[in-house]
Amino acid sequence: MPKRSSDRRSILLLSVGHSCVDVYQGAVAALVPFFAAERHYGYAAVSGVVLAASLLSSVAQPLFGALTDRRPLPWLLPVSTLLGGAGIALSGVGGSYGLMLAFVALSGVGVAAYHPESARVARLAARRAGDGRRGLGTHRGMAWFSLGGNLGFAAAPLLVAAVVGTGGLRLTPLLALPALAGAALCLPVLRELERRRAAGEAREPVPGADDRAAFVRLSLAVVCRSVAFVGLSTFLSLFTAQRLGGGAAAGTAALVVLYAGGAVGSVLGGALADRWGRVAVARWSYLVAAVAVAGVLLVPGPALYLFVALTSAGLYVPFSLQVTLGQDYLPSRIGTASGITLGLTVSVGGLASPVIGALADATSLRTALLPLVLMPVLSWALFRTLPEPVVSERVAPEAGTAPVGR
Repeated sequence: MPKRSSDRRSILLLSVGHSCVDVYQGAVAALVPFFAAERHYGYAAVSGVVLAASLLSSVAQPLFGALTDRRPLPWLLPVSTLLGGAGIALSGVGGSYGLMLAFVALSGVGVAAYHPESARVARLAARRAGDGRRGLGTHRGMAWFSLGGNLGFAAAPLLVAAVVGTGGLRLTPLLALPALAGAALCLPVLRELERRRAAGEAREPVPGADDRAAFVRLSLAVVCRSVAFVGLSTFLSLFTAQRLGGGAAAGTAALVVLYAGGAVGSVLGGALADRWGRVAVARWSYLVAAVAVAGVLLVPGPALYLFVALTSAGLYVPFSLQVTLGQDYLPSRIGTASGITLGLTVSVGGLASPVIGALADATSLRTALLPLVLMPVLSWALFRTLPEPVVSERVAPEAGTAPVGR
């Protein structure tokens, strides 16, 4: 198989594998209404489910990133995929709240272990799959990798509704099936990495100078984006059911729109960045997101779904762009940058969920969600301070799979 073809095949496999992992992040929010209905949890209690998935994951992802900067750990891809699936599969088996939280946290650790190394491998394959044009090699390749994760998010509510909606929480072990498929998809990628290493073809770019100040500002923007996205996705199903009626079906439909719109947003972000630059595209996207979140919370009737779609686009267009920006601001620590930008994007926001849940119990769900409108505004303000990085495309002459941070 030609080299470029094998790299594109690797991107495709990584993208589908990414969807098999991120289905478990989407499954946490999708399980919330079923925990509330079957076990009679309040807003604060169900927000604790999201916190359990987010807390360890938020801390662990940068740590796993630092590990992969010191030494490549490609075996983490199948192992972490299986771990992420096992936690969600076991979450509905026992009746204990504490045990359920432990299993959800276990899934969060698996997800945390997956993202830094997978982003490093995907960036390598994306760069090699290009024809010398940076946009095709990195921006679009990483956009397709991110697309897989977003499709996993979008599939999660449908998967959970099909399994748990028909047989209750006792059927959550069936949710392990995507993890088995994802782990199997990793194996050809690992074989290709080993083949290139043995042939002396696994070369990585020479890192340029780090811009740590820009990386910190980018990370803060990612945190604000995460609070808005995770806070909204945690309670969107319950909020939609309250506003429109229709029960769990109306809420599931809103979650599907939120996650599915992200699939379009990620690919669109890569294409737009080729023309106008990553920083400018992300900045304008966050302004759209701020208006859209306000529309979700304030505009009455079925128009809610339209504003959910706009929210999804506004929050997801910057998704893959933030990953490559972080890698370019911190080129000597690709794994750490990926762990923070790709990992925190979908985990650290869960730390705010208990605060939203407690406020909702004390006031109303709409009142508790209104502060989320400010989060994209803060991301927009932070992006106004960021430069578009100039990236060296030089490649190290030595063969091997040593990461750029070594």
